[in-house]
Amino acid sequence: MTTSAQPAEQTAWRSISRAIRRRCPRCGATDVWSSFLRIRPECPHCGLRFDRGESDYFYGAYLLNFVAAELVPVVVFVVALIVTWPSPPWNLLTAVTVVLAILAPILLYPTTKALWLALDLIFRPRAN
Repeated sequence: MTTSAQPAEQTAWRSISRAIRRRCPRCGATDVWSSFLRIRPECPHCGLRFDRGESDYFYGAYLLNFVAAELVPVVVFVVALIVTWPSPPWNLLTAVTVVLAILAPILLYPTTKALWLALDLIFRPRAN
């Protein structure tokens, strides 16, 4: 069964897959990050500008990062609680959850920012 939405859907999933791997969502180039937390102004291969010049452009990326980063410690806590029930190690669970709540936003920031770029590109395609 071939529909006209199939290529667009495949392109969307390809963009999301590239973003999760911290690549350019349009061409898949790997050298779009100048450092772990700093993205280049544009893709060196396809020329895609990563910022639209809107003052609040990356608020969505910050929100996505906040949601993803806070889900990680909650999921780990709940899974560990279920696995160790009926006598969970409360002090260890608390310590691990706190450490994850601190580290997850930093470690997930590049991925969530790239994912935000991919989602923006899917919903608001641009020529450059």
